[in-house]
Amino acid sequence: MKPVVRPAALVVAAPQWVRSSTAAGRTSSAPTVPIPPAAANHDDALPPQRPADSTLAAPAHQPLPTLRSADGRLVLTNDLLQVSGQQFALLELEAVEVQRVRWLLWFLLGGIVLAGFLLGLLQNWVRTMPAALGIMAGALLLAWGQRGTNRLRLHRLGREAAHFALPGELPDWQKLTAEANHRIRRRHDEAAEAAAAALWAAEAARQPPESPTLPDLPISS
Repeated sequence: MKPVVRPAALVVAAPQWVRSSTAAGRTSSAPTVPIPPAAANHDDALPPQRPADSTLAAPAHQPLPTLRSADGRLVLTNDLLQVSGQQFALLELEAVEVQRVRWLLWFLLGGIVLAGFLLGLLQNWVRTMPAALGIMAGALLLAWGQRGTNRLRLHRLGREAAHFALPGELPDWQKLTAEANHRIRRRHDEAAEAAAAALWAAEAARQPPESPTLPDLPISS
């Protein structure tokens, strides 16, 4: 059987002032401190390790179903938003919002007609029957202007916002716009993940191949 060869320990000599005559009496019997061989190369900086596979694959997301409004004016897919025949990519959109707006022209016109015929009736400028017809017409115009419409605003990146008028109830359109905002954020996240994966792949292709490292051999005494 071959004898086991153990690595020799490094011995650190005492400094010169310890071996001088003034301190010889106190430190002559001080033992030397052995340093293991593994600690001798403790200050050597190790090269950064690169992972075995530095390319990151973007996670695949499940495609979402296509949503349509009741009148077919708005169609929302996984990548596109179509409003009144115009298509917009989700990547070019920042956000979508909808709100109720009044038809200001009809609202003001109805208020003016209603106030005018009321004033004419009180001042006896017009007769009762024409005043009643005028008041009814003014009230209808005022109600029509108050009814208004739903204004859809598309915030586009680096471009002016696009506006569309949508009829119907506001809560139905708010549900569709909330889903559109969710898909817009999801599409932007997917694009960011794909860009990060491409960047990691480019960095991995640019790095030189790693050189094999030889294991440390024990030093025999």
